[in-house]
Amino acid sequence: MMNKESFIKEFMNEIWNKKKVDSIAKYVHKEYTIHLDEADPWEGKTLTHSEFKERLNFSFNSFPDMNFEITSVIPEEHHVAITWILTGTNLGFIGLYPPTKKTINTKGTTIYHFKNNLINGHTQVFDRVTVMKQLGFI
Repeated sequence: MMNKESFIKEFMNEIWNKKKVDSIAKYVHKEYTIHLDEADPWEGKTLTHSEFKERLNFSFNSFPDMNFEITSVIPEEHHVAITWILTGTNLGFIGLYPPTKKTINTKGTTIYHFKNNLINGHTQVFDRVTVMKQLGFI
């Protein structure tokens, strides 16, 4: 039986923090559904590995040094919930907004969904308003 807490911590570190996008298949199911992630352009969509990589690169282009510090993990049979603190510096475009070179620091919660011992989606809520304020957009 897999240790989902260790698995999700490794996934967050390898994929999101170290940006090892070529390791996606080790962690992510070939069909990854974004169930809820308000203001995410991929919300409600099911992504292939290449689309998941495109989504990652979109984030990494905007915040090349983005880092997730996991503050809690709650593993369950088919899900793992995590809380986290996201930090990063805006060095690339966010949609039509040019880089601000400002840093962000925000908190959020993600519930990762599992199928066949791989992550096959997420439900996520985080404080995007604080991010917009920290970047000077509002």
